[in-house]
Amino acid sequence: MSFRSTAEVVHRFNRAFIDHDASSLPDLIAEDCVMEAKEPAPEGTRYEGRAACLEFCRALAEDRTGRFDPEAVVVTGERATVRWQYRFGDGPADFIRGVTLVLVRDGLIVESLGYGKTTSDFPSAGAGAGAHGK
Repeated sequence: MSFRSTAEVVHRFNRAFIDHDASSLPDLIAEDCVMEAKEPAPEGTRYEGRAACLEFCRALAEDRTGRFDPEAVVVTGERATVRWQYRFGDGPADFIRGVTLVLVRDGLIVESLGYGKTTSDFPSAGAGAGAHGK
């Protein structure tokens, strides 16, 4: 295997989800990889090891009910930040935005942590302060 830069690895990783084609994923994920999905809140699901991470990524990449669109990718050494949008319908509000923090070593992904902006039933900070007095 030839050395691949962080930018190249992240680009190929993103293409798997954009194209709904998981065939490149085995060549991108390290044996000791750790991934965290953005759900369920508050911690998300954690996947450890190549097999578990590949299974998780394949399911996401092959799911054609949604569309993954990277908005910005910033690479600094071994680390990349991918800001993205995921569309799950055709309506103007049928999407979520999020970010994935990626760590690449020796041309392979060793960590990918996903975070997303979602709607929730949780009150915003300080929302109940007025109801209970000072």
